[in-house]
Amino acid sequence: MSSSPRRAVPIEVEPGALDATSRRRGRRLAVASHPAGMTHRNVFTDQLPTLALIGLGASEAWIGLQRAFEPLSQLLQLPTLRMVGRVRKRSILVAGQAIAVVAGAPLVAYAALVARGGATAIAIALASLWVTAVGIVIAQTVWFPLLRGYVEPGRIGAFFGVLRTGWHLTLIAFFVGAQRWLAGHPGSFGPLFGVATAAGVLRMALVVRLPEASRDGEERVRARDALGLVRTHRALRSYLAGMILCGAPRRAALPFAVVMMRRSMGLSDADVMLTTVASFAGGFSSLYAWGRLADRFGPLPVFRVTAWISAALLVALAIAGPHASLAAMVAFFFVFVALAAGFGVADTNVLFGLSPEREATATLVIADVTTSLAYGAAPFLVGVGLDLAIKAGVDATAAYRGLFAVAGAIMAFSPIPLRRFRG
Repeated sequence: MSSSPRRAVPIEVEPGALDATSRRRGRRLAVASHPAGMTHRNVFTDQLPTLALIGLGASEAWIGLQRAFEPLSQLLQLPTLRMVGRVRKRSILVAGQAIAVVAGAPLVAYAALVARGGATAIAIALASLWVTAVGIVIAQTVWFPLLRGYVEPGRIGAFFGVLRTGWHLTLIAFFVGAQRWLAGHPGSFGPLFGVATAAGVLRMALVVRLPEASRDGEERVRARDALGLVRTHRALRSYLAGMILCGAPRRAALPFAVVMMRRSMGLSDADVMLTTVASFAGGFSSLYAWGRLADRFGPLPVFRVTAWISAALLVALAIAGPHASLAAMVAFFFVFVALAAGFGVADTNVLFGLSPEREATATLVIADVTTSLAYGAAPFLVGVGLDLAIKAGVDATAAYRGLFAVAGAIMAFSPIPLRRFRG
């Protein structure tokens, strides 16, 4: 064996890129702030607004529209791109978070909306949720490009496994508390929205300290250039097709699983909160392992396993329908979301691989906008379709079961366009 010393290999750092110390600080702040940010985001965009709208008497169409607010608002990322390069990403992030926090205030006064009742209360709630979604989207435009500057090559899956595990644990604690609160105070959603608002304020206090690379030589991103990537980037098109085939059916099915539990199965808000806790427990228990598996074996095996088992679970839900027990629904949400977490980690692994660090913003934003349009259109169109079908005399339970079966069948095809992403 040669005894000559190894020659140090210099690490090349792109001009304007963050140094190793700043990257570490960015990762620490991202991990610290993300639980508060995701608590605010989930409480104002996911199951709690669905239950709140049901409490106000909203129809399936309005519920489907609410679930479409955030993904359809992703279109605003395109005009927001014009600010990148002129305004610091961190400033855009803080401004978007501030809009979201202020817009959610009417939901903190949910009791007053219930007292008012009728179409006016539903309209106020929907307007509040929509503007909150707009603020979240503005912040999200620059969140992933900022994170792209913090992660190390070869550690993307592990980093996002840790990042997402943290906020899942926080949301488990939040929704356990929410379940106990609603069990003792049925229909009292205002304090829960209040806690989420406080979490949004906390996130602002943390992300304002995020490091950001120098803007010298930073890409100037135009919306038409970002849109052009879909036409010219074949691998990106394959990625988008796979994401849409898996993500759109999932987002169309889950809100109406909640509606079925409340309106066909007769479960309470507190019962539904148990399935929400199970959802985040599924993600928490599996995310780190999924991240390691995606790094070691590549994304494709993870895509296949998670998509096919998820499709089978939706078909099983279609068969069981309202005859499923509460325990079965809790188990369904636990496993289904654990699988979605694995698909999401592999998704990020591929997306960051398609996004060179110095040219990441356009790719990340156009990918988010394209998939989100499909994710938003799916629950809205399904909600309108269910509303029309039920008003035409179709049994609501049969309509929900048909939705789950179709969603599962579509999801099963999602790994086909993703075959190129073996590693």
